[in-house]
Amino acid sequence: MSLAGKTAVITGSNSGIGLGIAYELARAGADVVLNSFTDSEEDHALAAKLAAETGVTARYIQADMSRGDQCRRLIEDAGSCDILVNNAGIQHVAPIPDFPAEKWDAIIAINMSSAFHTTAAALPKMRAAGWGRVINIASAHGLTASPYKAAYIAAKHGVVGLTKTTALETAQEPITANAICPGYVLTTIVEKQIPDTMKEYDMSREEVIEKVMLTRQPSKEFATVEQMGGTATFLCSDAAAQITGTTISVDGGWTAL
Repeated sequence: MSLAGKTAVITGSNSGIGLGIAYELARAGADVVLNSFTDSEEDHALAAKLAAETGVTARYIQADMSRGDQCRRLIEDAGSCDILVNNAGIQHVAPIPDFPAEKWDAIIAINMSSAFHTTAAALPKMRAAGWGRVINIASAHGLTASPYKAAYIAAKHGVVGLTKTTALETAQEPITANAICPGYVLTTIVEKQIPDTMKEYDMSREEVIEKVMLTRQPSKEFATVEQMGGTATFLCSDAAAQITGTTISVDGGWTAL
């Protein structure tokens, strides 16, 4: 399968899942637009590195996903947007009575509202091009819940609902909308958490991974960013043309419990 001639815009993609998805889409031939809220030399160098390694065109465009106008500006600045991957997200953990209102507002804005704004700006471009894929990165927490993560869980449930609505509004067009729901994914950020957690619980690396981090993930293995990218690439294929309005869990059995 080749995505040559397509342009993919991936929000929150200068590291982690977003960057992993960008690489896999690029390896399939898509030109890519990386994004985050920073605008450093390293950000632009990352796009240049991706382009050099994959042979596609890659650009970095700064936009703050907490602001609706910047979300929409990202899509306009991209020019083309055949594949939209809404990945940007943040997290905060606290009981509901103690949850800071500003953290709630930021998580809802970045994790959920940004996907609305980018989708609203991207759909006309997809319709004009006669083809499109909207891929929202939700979470196992878009389908189930945990304590102390009220804003994150509310936002990810909202992303799943937005995905379904987008799919229904485009159902008779060559455009699909789906949500990928990862469990625990081994990213650089997660990897950096392991040593501190080992000290906190006085456990080995293996014990921390199995008994603390992956306690709700029956496979007891992390998903990888490459697997996230592979799933996204599949959703862009002709084989997935009739897959729309649904969730695909990549969670080692988490949501089977």
